[in-house]
Amino acid sequence: MKYLDKEEKELMESYEKGEWKPIKKKDQKVYVKAAKESISKNKRINIRLTTKDYHDIQVKAIEEGIPYQTLISSIIHKYNKGKLKSIAS
Repeated sequence: MKYLDKEEKELMESYEKGEWKPIKKKDQKVYVKAAKESISKNKRINIRLTTKDYHDIQVKAIEEGIPYQTLISSIIHKYNKGKLKSIAS
């Protein structure tokens, strides 16, 4: 499990220790629906960027081998999770 982050490692260890219990069939639908909703990308936004920022994002996305919208989404997600910090100028 070379590529797991700290949280993922903790979950795996917990599972391997037998700390997880199956859920009741009737509750399964609720949890499946919640999981699907948490990963679905169903909201669209419009933002205005300077031409330079737009170009720089596209270049960075090409370097990363991903679509620029995916890069922007990833940046926003990381910022919201506290993995990116705002820096004072």
